[in-house]
Amino acid sequence: MPRRKSPEELSVEELRRLLVEKRRGARKERLEHFRRTGRVISVAPDLPDLTHDSAPIVDTAEGAESVPQPVPVNPRRKFLDRVLLGVEVLAVIGLIGVLLNGLGLLRTLNTEVVAALNPETPTATPLVMAVVLPSGHVPPDAQGNTKPNEAEIPEHLRPMVQSLANMPVPTPAPNQAVRIQIPSINVDAPVVQGDGWEQLKKGVGQYVGSSAPGENGNVVLSAHNDVYGELFRYLDRLVPGDQVIISTHQRQFVYIVDRTVLVEPTAVEVMASSGSPTVTLISCYPYLVDTQRIVVFARLQN
Repeated sequence: MPRRKSPEELSVEELRRLLVEKRRGARKERLEHFRRTGRVISVAPDLPDLTHDSAPIVDTAEGAESVPQPVPVNPRRKFLDRVLLGVEVLAVIGLIGVLLNGLGLLRTLNTEVVAALNPETPTATPLVMAVVLPSGHVPPDAQGNTKPNEAEIPEHLRPMVQSLANMPVPTPAPNQAVRIQIPSINVDAPVVQGDGWEQLKKGVGQYVGSSAPGENGNVVLSAHNDVYGELFRYLDRLVPGDQVIISTHQRQFVYIVDRTVLVEPTAVEVMASSGSPTVTLISCYPYLVDTQRIVVFARLQN
């Protein structure tokens, strides 16, 4: 048998060949281990012996060993991930809802503040509570005594009329009527708020809730024709074009007579509000009979 050489006696080429053989054997052992454990299905064939002119040897076993393997998905973890995603989506939707609600509340608050800082002028109350036209009374006797004519009020509505008679008189305001003048029939009288029996003893009464002079709407004024000064005694003499001057504490307003009509005591529609500045004068008719009402309509000049 040939004598084995010691490492010191080997040439460089022999040492290289021994190193390649050793590395090839270690590589085969690793691949065999991978086959047994199922980590490698197929491998490349063994490389031929390398000479000194061959390319450097590259060991691919290390690369094969480092390939990550797919991790099985846990169904419970997948379910929890979906639940967390749903919670996050609901939280975002809730946050958006809170922001939108806050913007709506802020807008409402701003509107209320603006309304509080700039209050609107109150409008006249619609004339819907009247049952009969004002100034109604029985004809005076020889001594001039008279009283309200309850017979002209429908019986089922008399309790309502009695309750309306106790309505409080509104607080005086700078823009309310205080005097009426009708030059063509020599009328110059004070205007009081309310047209009840006691108010019409003091002057011409303005229906509570009717418009203020000069404003869009209807200024409803009434007075007696044959008692308590006979202030509206000659309303039937007014013709279109005559002036009706209504004064407040601040200024005067001139209305021009438009027309005159005779109606039944229940024709309360003549007191309805209008879309332009108008005045309506009401009194009993005929003189000393008082079974009807005479109504004069006038419109604001210019």
